[in-house]
Amino acid sequence: MQTDIDPRSLIGRKAFDRNGAKIGTIDEVYLDDATGEPEWAAVRTGLFSRDAFVPLEPSKLIGESLHIPYDRKLIKDAPDFGVGRHLSPEQELQLYHHYRLDISSPDSDPVSSNGSGDKDFGKIAGSED
Repeated sequence: MQTDIDPRSLIGRKAFDRNGAKIGTIDEVYLDDATGEPEWAAVRTGLFSRDAFVPLEPSKLIGESLHIPYDRKLIKDAPDFGVGRHLSPEQELQLYHHYRLDISSPDSDPVSSNGSGDKDFGKIAGSED
């Protein structure tokens, strides 16, 4: 996704799947704690006000809407962790697996200094925590 956009400006934008079907409206944006870059968005799907987490990479911002390169069914079947708090490492891993995203990176550290691998992921854009 474009890194020059303020992640808070995504909130309220419409989200569409790979076929152009409307998924819903972006509720929140979650930042990677290590890089500060936007990583996930919570999209309110409308039906029963459920939020579906979607990856911002490889999604594209086109005009005023976010286009997510996955089918609507896969997005709606994404794990629902609720919104308004950090994603745990386990929750983020579930999302990576759900979308079949590569979780390795050349500079990633899979185990923290205490050996537990427990890191804090998913900071909400605009939050102080």
